[in-house]
Amino acid sequence: MGETLLRLVRAVENTMPSNPTITSTLIDSAETAARVPFAGSPTILVDGVDLFPTDGRTNDLACRIYLTPNGMAGAPTQQQIEVALTAHG
Repeated sequence: MGETLLRLVRAVENTMPSNPTITSTLIDSAETAARVPFAGSPTILVDGVDLFPTDGRTNDLACRIYLTPNGMAGAPTQQQIEVALTAHG
């Protein structure tokens, strides 16, 4: 998840001049996953809304797959995050 957080921080710096606070939550149990809109790791939420919405919410400790320009990956690209943040804004 470290790479995803780094991409998110850079994307926020590039797209959000107000520099909002970024927090990271470790989902380490089904109980923790049940308390948030979790769709596998990593899930990026903005104001409690999944930045990359899917049909699947899970309480399982599972990895999430993203479709990127380079194929399937374990995280969205920084550019994808920037586009999603701009669209969300």
